[in-house]
Amino acid sequence: MSAVVRRLVAFIAALVLAVEAVGIVIINVVMGTVVKNQDMSLAGTDPDVMSKGTWVLGGVSGLFLLLCAVLLVVAGARDRAPGRVARIVLICCAVVHGVLGALTVGLVGWTAFAWMVVVLGLIVLALVAYGAEPEPEPKAEPEQPAAPAPA
Repeated sequence: MSAVVRRLVAFIAALVLAVEAVGIVIINVVMGTVVKNQDMSLAGTDPDVMSKGTWVLGGVSGLFLLLCAVLLVVAGARDRAPGRVARIVLICCAVVHGVLGALTVGLVGWTAFAWMVVVLGLIVLALVAYGAEPEPEPKAEPEQPAAPAPA
């Protein structure tokens, strides 16, 4: 895969993850605010704890997605494969998108599933594009004439 395509995939995946990070934070802030304003408990759970937990979850999820976006930008800017830890983080992000994609079909719908699969595909494509480069094959040496057999 050419360097231009690798970089483009990495930058597009980073942009999509950054947009998703903003969306996740906004959704969790809205959900936390709704829970706090309703002032209702779920099986005796304190509504303030639930709303703060939702806000924290949104912040942590947003930071994780931004971290993944930064890792992809760095890989694209350097045009080198991410390091071992960065690869593990990106693989975890891809797995989370796969699992959440499977859950969103029933809970949210096919559009959300398609979005999750597209993001999953971009992350996996970026990881595969920066995979191990094939080693160049060694040049064949010219054949030497066989030595005469000893008598």
